[in-house]
Amino acid sequence: MPEPVQETAIRDAVDRGLDEQLDFTSALVRYPSIRGAEHTAQDFMARSMRERGLEVDRWLIDIEDIKGLKGFSPVNVSYENALNVVGIHRPQVKKGRSLVLNGHIDVVPEGPLDMWTRPPYEPYIADGWLYGRGSGDMKAGLIACLSALDALKRCGWVPAAEVFVQSVIEEECTGNGALACVGRGYVADAALIPEPRGESVLSAQIGVIWFQMRLKGRPVHVAVAGDGANAIEAAAPIFRALHAMKDRWNGNKASFPPYQTVDHPININIGKIAGGDWASSVPAWCDIDVRIAVYPGQDLAAARLEIEDTIRAAAQKVPFLANNPPEVHYHGFQAEGYVLPEGSEAERVLGVAHQHAFGEKLLRTPTTATTDARFFGLYAAMPALVYGPRAMGVHGFDEKVEVESIRRTTQTMALFIADWCGLEAA
Repeated sequence: MPEPVQETAIRDAVDRGLDEQLDFTSALVRYPSIRGAEHTAQDFMARSMRERGLEVDRWLIDIEDIKGLKGFSPVNVSYENALNVVGIHRPQVKKGRSLVLNGHIDVVPEGPLDMWTRPPYEPYIADGWLYGRGSGDMKAGLIACLSALDALKRCGWVPAAEVFVQSVIEEECTGNGALACVGRGYVADAALIPEPRGESVLSAQIGVIWFQMRLKGRPVHVAVAGDGANAIEAAAPIFRALHAMKDRWNGNKASFPPYQTVDHPININIGKIAGGDWASSVPAWCDIDVRIAVYPGQDLAAARLEIEDTIRAAAQKVPFLANNPPEVHYHGFQAEGYVLPEGSEAERVLGVAHQHAFGEKLLRTPTTATTDARFFGLYAAMPALVYGPRAMGVHGFDEKVEVESIRRTTQTMALFIADWCGLEAA
C-alpha cells in the first residue's frame, strides 16, 4: 500500500472529486447505448480520455479479425457502429505492474417506458442513489476507472506502469468487444472490471449459451383450427423439457465448485418470442430466443448437443413437429464460465485496498451471471478481478447505483492502482 500520508491524500482526493464524478457518470447515462447504438457514447468516452491526456485508440471492430479467436460468439447484427475505445497511460519510467481497467458501454433495452418512475435516460439522484438505465450496469464502474486516475492526478501522481482503460461494446450479448481488445494486444499483468458486485470480488461466474428455436406450423383459417398446427402453442412442451434439463443440471452442481453451495446456479430464460402473421390464421412459424447458463468447466459443445437433443425429443411428441423438427441457431453468447484462482497477488493487493477504504475484509462471492472477465482470465492468462459498487434494478426498471458505494469502491480502485502500478510524479 502507499504510505499512510499518501493513502489519506488519495482517499481525500476521491472525495473531493465525487460531485464531478457523479456528473460525469450522469452524462454517460444520458447516452442510450443499447446494442448497435453505442457509438455516440464511445465518442464521449474517447473525448473524455483525450481530455485527461490519455493516448486514445478508437476502432471499428471487424468480425473477420476476431472470429477465429477463442471465446468468439457468433452474431447476426451489423457491426457498422461497433466501436471500441481504449485510453492508454504510459509512464515516464516503468516501475510497477501494468493494468487493464475494463468496463462495458452497452446497456440492455429499457422495456416499457411507462413502467419507469422517470425516463430511463434522464439520470437523477434520490435518497443516496443514482438512477438511470446503465447507471449500475455498468457506467458508474466505467467512469470510476477514469475517476480513480483523476484522484491520483489531483495528488500530483500518475501510475508508474502502463494502464489501459477499455470502454467496450457487446458485454451484454457476446463479449466480442473485450475479445477484440485482447486480440489487439491490450493485455497486462492484471485486469480490474468494476461491475456492480456489491463491494465483493467475484470468485466465479457461470458461462452462458444463447440459442434460437424456429418452430414451423400448418396455417389454416381459424374456423378449422383443428386441421392446422399451431407453431406458437407447440412451443409449450419444449419449454417444459428445457426446464427439466435445467433442473437436471442444477442437480449436478456438486460437481462444479464453487457452485455446490449456491442455490439454483443454472437458470434458463425464455427471453423473446415472435410468431404468427394474423389473428385469424393458425400461426405457421414461431421464433424463440433462449438463454441458459452452464457451469465453469462444462463443455459448451456437449451442452449444445444436449440442448438440441432435448428439443428434438420433445418435438417428437408433437404430431406436426415430429416430421418438421425445430431448427436451432446460435447467435450471441457462447461463453465459458470462469473461476478466479485463489491466492493471486492481484487479489491480495485489491483486498488490502478494500480493507483501507471500507474497514472490513474483502469477500469472495460467485455469481450466476457472466462478465468479460473470462477473456482475460481464460485466454490471456491474467488474474481478472471483478469488483464494483452496489446496484439494484439491473436489467429492470428504475435501475440505480448507490452513491456511497461509488465513493468507497472508487477509493479502493485508486488505492489498488497506486499499489499495483506504483506512482510517479504527474
